[in-house]
Amino acid sequence: MSEKKVVETLVSGGQATAGPPLGPALGPLGVNVLMIVNKINELTSSYGGMKVPVKITVDPETKEFEVTVGIPTTGALIVKESGIQKGSGTPQSMKVGNLSMEQVVKIAEIKQPSLLARTFRAAVKEILGTCFSMGVTVEQKDARVVMKEVDEGIYDNFFEKKQYKR
Repeated sequence: MSEKKVVETLVSGGQATAGPPLGPALGPLGVNVLMIVNKINELTSSYGGMKVPVKITVDPETKEFEVTVGIPTTGALIVKESGIQKGSGTPQSMKVGNLSMEQVVKIAEIKQPSLLARTFRAAVKEILGTCFSMGVTVEQKDARVVMKEVDEGIYDNFFEKKQYKR
């Protein structure tokens, strides 16, 4: 009995192709690459344009495969929510977008299973940290200011109803 092979990669949601990185990684395993690409595109279509982690498990003997789709990166979710093309090259001085606190909370809920935070408040602060490093403001304020406001309890109404699953 042969060992299953695992290929992990990042693909653009709904836009995977048989070219690199998938084709060269899957071709030697003798599987139908086009079938796998179609399955990936089907599963990632709701993440259109975002980078999504994908894990493909292949049994080289039977040529059976299983595709598992992960959660998009925090940066990709921020780009989608804020409507920007990409983060700022100089986030300290040039701000490229703005999010509402509702959008930050929405991203924290999506990313919740993969974050290291122990509380929902800490998860939101992780998202705010990424906003800062991308040059994205929150509620028209620097993300570091909003982090302090979260600590001060200004946004507690966003955390009251949230059950954090860890």
